[in-house]
Parts: sequence; structure tokens; C-alpha cells
Amino acid sequence: MSAPKREQYDLVVIGAGPAGLAATASAAGAGLSTLLLDENAGPGGQVWRAISSTPVTREAVLGADYWSGAELAKAARDSGAEIIHRATVWSLDRNLELGVSVGGGSAFIKAKRVIIATGALERPFPITGWTLPGVMTAGAAQTMLKSSGLVPDGRTIIAGQGPLLWLLAAQILRLGGCIDRVLDTTPRANYMAALPHAFAFMTSPYFMTGLAMMREVRAKVPVVKGVTELAAAGDGKLASVSYVAGSKRETLPADLLLLHQGVVPNVNLAMAAGVEHRWNELQLCWTPVLDADGNSSVQGIAIAGDGAGIGGAQAAVWRGRIAARAAIAALAPTALAKLDPIAALRTGLVRAERGRAFLDTLFQPPKQFRIPKGDTIVCRCEEITAQDILDSVAIGATGPNQLKAYRRTGMGPCQGRLCGLTVTELMAEARGKSPQEIGYYRLRAPVKPIMLSELAALPKSDEATKAVVRG
Repeated sequence: MSAPKREQYDLVVIGAGPAGLAATASAAGAGLSTLLLDENAGPGGQVWRAISSTPVTREAVLGADYWSGAELAKAARDSGAEIIHRATVWSLDRNLELGVSVGGGSAFIKAKRVIIATGALERPFPITGWTLPGVMTAGAAQTMLKSSGLVPDGRTIIAGQGPLLWLLAAQILRLGGCIDRVLDTTPRANYMAALPHAFAFMTSPYFMTGLAMMREVRAKVPVVKGVTELAAAGDGKLASVSYVAGSKRETLPADLLLLHQGVVPNVNLAMAAGVEHRWNELQLCWTPVLDADGNSSVQGIAIAGDGAGIGGAQAAVWRGRIAARAAIAALAPTALAKLDPIAALRTGLVRAERGRAFLDTLFQPPKQFRIPKGDTIVCRCEEITAQDILDSVAIGATGPNQLKAYRRTGMGPCQGRLCGLTVTELMAEARGKSPQEIGYYRLRAPVKPIMLSELAALPKSDEATKAVVRG
């Protein structure tokens, strides 16, 4: 892939998922010079992954919601925007200068406005044995299914909770894959807690689709509800999965364990850019502080899609359009006449988010699957256990950033993506404080691994050279 053609753009959109595609189509269509950058080989993000290249061509397998992304991907492609795939944005600062790596080379570009649409990550699911070969996230399995048409053919167990778990199970079954058991970790108390939000959910687009999907899976696979303990075991690779549900304890032979307990905003790039974030007590994650148009605490940076708070694909589309409209209003207000009124966009967003409170409450993951104990690994990169972190707290570590000096947590290749939430909640519980008080890792560029040769090859100003020359 070629590097960006220009040194400056009116708008740079980061991420080609639902929000990024919608923002790009709107902004470029209104005449803004727009650059869309995405790490993947094609458009779609996680929700519509491989929308233009998937070998799974039967519409019923992936579902109508998946194929709805094809039209938006085409709209972005036809909008006149410059689109670069396999592009890694590793830096974004308050001056709206971005560091971008494409094809083994890096460059800096400037933007008048930036929309971060980097979507969501799967929530960490730290159980005993989760680092064994043969244990994967549901999202990783779905990526293989969408991009290559691959499904499990051995003894497979799916464990956890949330809409993606049921969607993946249905898709695997439709393609002829094997699922031996679904272990549902949704706490029984969550059903009562979610009840006040049930009416809104029943009148949302998700209700009938979700109900049909769960019935489809239950008709073919045994489902165990109320799972309160879960562990994977094996010598060098997964061999069995043990669980507890009520008074029942069972160990199942397994070749593949797929774990999932919801998704959380991908906050690393926004945090590194200095965007203010707050702990969300309902979704149990960090979310950026935004205004109604998606604008953040950093002038010129907006956030759209699940990176602004989990809302699903359709909500992400509306958020992308709203953020793009705000950029157009700032840079080319005369073009607003070409766009839908802001009231219509906000109405669409409200409709798409209907029922969200029910889902967030019902599928709020239980404490024992968020805050591990003992020898369970928390930081996979550095192989740091829960007990290691508690021992560090006992001798003075006050938060995730201090913990780096004690245990190097968050300093590996994933840069905290797989352990950050667990570390925050674990330390908060140990110190009797809230996650907001404990805080998160202090993130800096580069927020994604890049080659040192790329940094060395970047143009250097006289000021930069003088800053490192010893006199």
C-alpha cells in the first residue's frame, strides 16, 4: 500500500468499521479532503470484517446485519475519500499530527479534524489456563470464520456471555462446525436487575433477532446456565474444561475453548492523545468524555462508534455521521445543506440505542471472571499473576503506572490491551478504592509496535536533533 498522498487533510478518520465508514462517506461527500486509515486488509472493522472479501457467501450464515455493511463500505469507497488499508496509526497528539506506518515506512501527517473510530476490544477473561494453546476469544474465532470460512471441527466449548457469544455459536453451526457445550456465565441476579429495562429492549430491533438466535443454538447444543467457576487445563495445550454451575461440577474433554464476556472501548490511541476518560460503572470500562457531537476534551478530536461507549453497529453508524457533521460544520458550513438535519441523526441514534441498558445490565460480567485470584495470569505479555499484583500493592504500588516499576505490567507488545481493565479493578479492590481513583496506564506513542528503522528514517528537524545531542 502507498503512503498518504498529502501532508495535510481536512479530516482524518481512524478505523474503517461502521462509524469510520459512515463518517468518511459523509465528510468526503460534503467536499472535505478526507483520509481513512485502517489496519485491516479491507473495510468493515470487527463487525463487518471481510465484508468485501469473505468466502462465506450464503447470506443466512452471517446474517442480514452483517451484509448491511456492504452498502456503507461502497458509499465510503465512492465518496472520493482517500482510503489506505494495512495502515497503523501509532501516534496522535494535541496538535492533530498523526504518525502512520504503511508498508514498512512511517510518515507524519497533519489534520484539521480527527475522528477516532477504533471500535472495541473483547474484555479480558482471565481464568486459570486462559493462556493455553487451544483457548481463544470468540472474536478471534469469528475473525477466522468471516475472513476464511474456518469453523471448529474438534471438541469445542463456548463459555461466557453476551450477544456475540450467541451470534458466533449460531454462525459456527450454520457452517457445519462443532460445538459440544455452551457454558453461560450470566449471573442469575442480572436477570432481575435488567427487568426494569425489559420493555425498551422488547421494542428494540435486537429482541426478536436475539431470541431467534438463542433458540437456534439451544435446539442443537446443550447449554449450561448459571456457571460460576471456569478453568482450562492441559499439558502444553488445552485438554479439558472444568466448570461449576449450582451444585454441579463437571470436567469436559476439549480441543478448543472460546471465551467471551462482552466488549469494551479500544481507548489506547485516544488516551495517548490526552483525551479525558471516565470509569463507566454500568459497562465497567473506561469511556471518553464527549459532547453530543462526539467531540472530546482535546480540540479537534472526536470519537465515534464503540470507542465512545459500547452501543452496537447501528449506533456506531449514527455516531459516525454525527461526528462527521460536526467536522463539516466547523470546516465547510455551507455544505451542511447537503446533509440530513442533526435532529434526524440524533433520532436515529436514540432508536439504535434503544434496549442498550437492558443488554448492559443483563450481560454485566460477574466479579469472579473480572478479578482473578492466586496464580491466574493477568498480564500475558510479562506472565504476571494476580498474586504478583497483590504482593506489589502490599509493598507500595498505588496504581497501574506504579505497578510498571514493580512488575512491568502493561509494558509488553499488547501495551495493556489484554490486562489493563483487570489491573485497574484488581488494584481498586485490593486498596479499597474505586477504579476511577486507581486510574489506568499512562499511554504514550507509539501506541502500536513499529520498527525502530521506521522511526530512524523519519525526517528530523534541527530542534529535534539538538534535543538529543549531548553538548
